[in-house]
Amino acid sequence: MHLDGQYAFSVAGILAAGLKVGQELEQERVTSLQAQDLDEQAYQQALRFLSVRTRSEAELRQYLLKHKVAEDVVERTMQRLRTNALADDQQFARAWVENRNTFRPRGQRALTWELRRKGVAPEAVQSALADLDEPALAYQAGSKKARHLDSLPWIEYRQRLSGFLARRGFPHSVIEAVISRLWRETHGGHSTSDDEGIP
Repeated sequence: MHLDGQYAFSVAGILAAGLKVGQELEQERVTSLQAQDLDEQAYQQALRFLSVRTRSEAELRQYLLKHKVAEDVVERTMQRLRTNALADDQQFARAWVENRNTFRPRGQRALTWELRRKGVAPEAVQSALADLDEPALAYQAGSKKARHLDSLPWIEYRQRLSGFLARRGFPHSVIEAVISRLWRETHGGHSTSDDEGIP
C-alpha cells in the first residue's frame, strides 16, 4: 500500500488489518501497521531459509541481520519462531547428530566442533551427544572405508584407516580397537609378516 505516493506496507498487512481503499489512518495506526509488516517480512524470510534445512538459532539470527533486518525485528522474529517450534537449539542439535549418525558418522570431538560452529550453546551440544556410541559409529564409518583398503598390507591399512577415522573425530583408543576388529573380520584373524602391533 502507498500513502502519499510512497510505499507504506504490504497488501498482506492491509488485508490482515481489515483496511479499505480510501480509509483514513491515524499516524499511530500507520506506524503500527508498518511495524507489523516488517515483522511479517522477516518471518517469511526466516521460513524460506528454513525450507532448505533446519537451522540453529545463531544461523537464523545471522541470516536476518545479513539481510539488513533491524535487531529489534530480528528478536521478535526469533521469539515467534521459538513459539512455533521452528527455532530450538536442543532440537536442532539432536537432529544434526542423528543425521550425521545415519549418513556420515562422526566422533564426539567432530560433532562438538560442528555444532559449536553453528552457534549452538555448550549445554545443548552436551545434551545431544549424551548417548553417542562412538565405538559403534566408528565401526560403521570404518567398515565402509575398509572395503576399499582390503588389499593393502597391515601397516598401510592401519595408517589409512586410522587417518580417516581421526578426521571424523574419533579418539585414538576407539580407532585402534575398530581397526583391529575390521582387519581380523576381513582377514579371518590371520596375521601377515608386517602386522606387528596388531593386538
